[in-house]
Amino acid sequence: MSNTPYPIDLDSIRGAFPPGIDAPPLLVDFAAWLEGRPWGSVGRFSLQGQFSDSAPIVDGSPLRDRFSLFMRLPDGSAVGGWYGAGLDRDNPPIVGLGSEGDYELLAPSLDGLLAKLTSQQFDKAWSDLLPDEEVECQTVELAQWLARRPIGEPAPSESDASDLPDFRGFMEQWVREREEYWANHRLMAELGWRLAAHLPDGKKPWDQTRFEIAIVGAQYQARVLRRGPQPFEEAASIESLLRDLREEMRRAQPELGLWYAMNFGLHADGRIMPSFEYDLHPTIDGEPALLSEAKADLARAPRPERWVPKWLA
Repeated sequence: MSNTPYPIDLDSIRGAFPPGIDAPPLLVDFAAWLEGRPWGSVGRFSLQGQFSDSAPIVDGSPLRDRFSLFMRLPDGSAVGGWYGAGLDRDNPPIVGLGSEGDYELLAPSLDGLLAKLTSQQFDKAWSDLLPDEEVECQTVELAQWLARRPIGEPAPSESDASDLPDFRGFMEQWVREREEYWANHRLMAELGWRLAAHLPDGKKPWDQTRFEIAIVGAQYQARVLRRGPQPFEEAASIESLLRDLREEMRRAQPELGLWYAMNFGLHADGRIMPSFEYDLHPTIDGEPALLSEAKADLARAPRPERWVPKWLA
């Protein structure tokens, strides 16, 4: 493990910032400092950008412009800037989105996060931000590098953290509201009713039948996941419902554009919890969906440049 360098993907990091906000020079310089150093020497992470869609957030797509997630931990947790109400867009607090539902404000600023890496001040839930014991520690070198940097804006001190909004409260409220929103959504209720023949046998809250949907322009495919994706009888009858949902979501948040894939679980009580893919190039009938159809969707529902996936650009 000790010879593996840190995985770093600056393009994905730049793309993960909300439109109109650029990755700060400190982060770009930190990536350059980290390059080639052994993985784990200042913490166990990769510097890679991702959208809130794929972070451990319930229904994370609508929160894309609230985060700049630039760090991934081995357990799937994500770390990045949070652009909440009233927060400094140039120097947002840094938060952790834990794979087990740990939502924590980790530092009042990017400077603060890097300083905490050098002083190794992370509790058990965030122990991946501590150096790996099997690798030669380089937190002293990081501290020296930070000390040599030109003084920019004064970074908020740890004592200012009490002035910051309650991130965990924000996230817990988001989860509650989104679960309630989808549980009461009329199109989801109708979908659950039409798919009643597929209700799971078990009655436990986690028992569910999984479905995957792809819609790209005029193309459409729906599959139920039973020993791999399988066609099912009701697929044609739910297409108009799913297209209505797609249009309704586009109207609600036009800058996201149109999703290309949707996955959902049908629970024993008929409840459906969906997740949406705006960046995936889906496969339809064993072939990648037609680019011409995807481009027609993009023309009809344009997105900010950095939210257009590479396969579609």
